[in-house]
Amino acid sequence: MDDYISQMKQFVNEHATGPTIVIAVGAGLFALRRHMAGRVCRSKARLDGKTVLITGANTGIGKETAVDLARRGARVILACRDMGRANRAADEIRKRSGNGNVVVKQLDLASLKSVRALAADVKASEERLDILINNAGIMMCPKWKTEDGFEMQFGVNHLGHFLLTNSLLDLLKKSAPSRVVNVSSLGHEHGKMHFDDIHLDKDYDPIISYCQSKLANILFTRELAWRLSGTGVTAYSLHPGAIRTELGRHVTQSMSLWKLMKYAHLMLLWPFVKSPWEGAQTTIYCAVDESLQNVNGLYYSDCAPKQPKLQACDDASAKKLWDISASMVGLA
Repeated sequence: MDDYISQMKQFVNEHATGPTIVIAVGAGLFALRRHMAGRVCRSKARLDGKTVLITGANTGIGKETAVDLARRGARVILACRDMGRANRAADEIRKRSGNGNVVVKQLDLASLKSVRALAADVKASEERLDILINNAGIMMCPKWKTEDGFEMQFGVNHLGHFLLTNSLLDLLKKSAPSRVVNVSSLGHEHGKMHFDDIHLDKDYDPIISYCQSKLANILFTRELAWRLSGTGVTAYSLHPGAIRTELGRHVTQSMSLWKLMKYAHLMLLWPFVKSPWEGAQTTIYCAVDESLQNVNGLYYSDCAPKQPKLQACDDASAKKLWDISASMVGLA
């Protein structure tokens, strides 16, 4: 990509006429859009007879993931907070996929009671669970608390999924080979685990909180993979890319005008970011690609393994996070 941009600059300098500049700029923008779009999952794997549960599947990449997996023949469970929106999404997914085996179940990740209720429902009503996709999330919200008193981003993005996954492990093991897919973010690169102030009560910042929760997703995946070694259940984390979804809807509520101006230049990239369909591709890849069957605990971006930042590879932090999380959700 960098070589291409350098070549385009040289071309413009040597042929700086109106039409050639327009052509060069247009070609550069097209290349940028192609670069931002990323890779597509090429796997043709079928999921007939298999069951998938996706959190937050009523919109964005969760819904696109549900459409794809339903097209592959899976029974797809949409675990969502807003049942009205979830039922409308389920109707759309059935129509687009041609698969009527799409069901909706209530889940509010900001409530441990709701998480436990969903897990109990799934274990009672489903004979198997082949793929669990922890997709739902909240991004850069104001300093809100969950029903159980946890900081909202840490509570929803990490703790809710931590409890849900652990509560469904027996069913996942029974259905092995099976997979757990945790949607993280490039934001983990700026993350740090604040073990001495996990809810950031001393100095809350929505960006710091979000990055901590996304780092937690990768550390959770790392420890989960180690604990599941030999069970036939594998775990993966991923960065879906910059995507046009509703995830950023809280940003203007939580950030000061100064911070919004500081990051305003990023808005210039908005026309080039991924569509929800493009953003779903790495999630789908981690859920179905045959080459990952004997791989465990890695981090992915654009349908390929990627080395996460050093803080996401710390086994001691991963174990410490697991122990703290288990205590917080009542599993210890």
